[in-house]
Amino acid sequence: MECAERLPATAEGIARAAGLIRGGGLVAFPTETVYGLGADAGDARAVAALYAAKGRPSFNPLIAHVPSIEAAERLGRFGPAARALAERFWPGPLTLVVPRRTPDGVCDLATAGLDTVALRVPAHRLALALLEGVGRPVVAPSANRSGHVSPTTASHVLDDLGGRIAAVLDGDATPIGVESSIVLVEGDAAALLRPGGLARAELEIVLGRRLGEVNDREAERPQSPGLLASHYAPSARVRLSATEIRAGEAALLFGGFAPAGLERAVATVNLSPAGDTQEAAAALFGALRRLDALGVAGIAVAPIPDDGLGEAINDRLRRAAAPRP
Repeated sequence: MECAERLPATAEGIARAAGLIRGGGLVAFPTETVYGLGADAGDARAVAALYAAKGRPSFNPLIAHVPSIEAAERLGRFGPAARALAERFWPGPLTLVVPRRTPDGVCDLATAGLDTVALRVPAHRLALALLEGVGRPVVAPSANRSGHVSPTTASHVLDDLGGRIAAVLDGDATPIGVESSIVLVEGDAAALLRPGGLARAELEIVLGRRLGEVNDREAERPQSPGLLASHYAPSARVRLSATEIRAGEAALLFGGFAPAGLERAVATVNLSPAGDTQEAAAALFGALRRLDALGVAGIAVAPIPDDGLGEAINDRLRRAAAPRP
């Protein structure tokens, strides 16, 4: 395949992107979290092509993106808890995993054969315009090769997938920078499957109770996207909660903490000198890519608190540091 088209954030660019997806093509586009790789959710051949482009295991289900709550309710069953979360946080960085209503609209390959469906309404004007233009649910995992660092710019997408997809809709850098929070909702029960762009506390306020936990990171068939143990991984070895820098390592810092031997670092990036987890989340994947591009032996990550979006940041870093398959 030739190098992907780089489409402008114009009405013409959106129309071109929508036409490519309707025709079975793969098009990356920005959301408020990261760039997603879009394909027609109901087209099994397009979804298979997406899995192939990413090198993604076919047992890992995909998130179907739609432009409204009403469109989501045509695909999944929403009880009171799911509806409360959707009404409060959609459009936004929240994915809800709910019982599947119908096989129409999202093919079995996209749900990995599960009787649930993962749904999201993104909070990005280009994403919503594209979804309206396509007129069908669009699956859109992060637009990178499976297990690589997620993309937050169009250039990141082209670096990873430029010869494997039809186009990328260029909407500048994504503002949040980590993927959506994923919540499994079954009746009145709700469990956090993946921390992400919404802090746990925000979700629990709406529910009026604590979220349950589902730990299937090691499951052979994850219940939702993003639950493989080794994920979001650069080529360099990632070492967490580092209090000292070793020879050949780059340093990924947070706040005012300075590990011992910092002068030995091949390179240094501070995700947020002010200790702001929102700023750090937006910078995370870009920083991992920059340090990995230097060819360093390892990336030493300073401690990051779990407060706010820190839980999501640490989740991504644990996956980046996990043993590779």
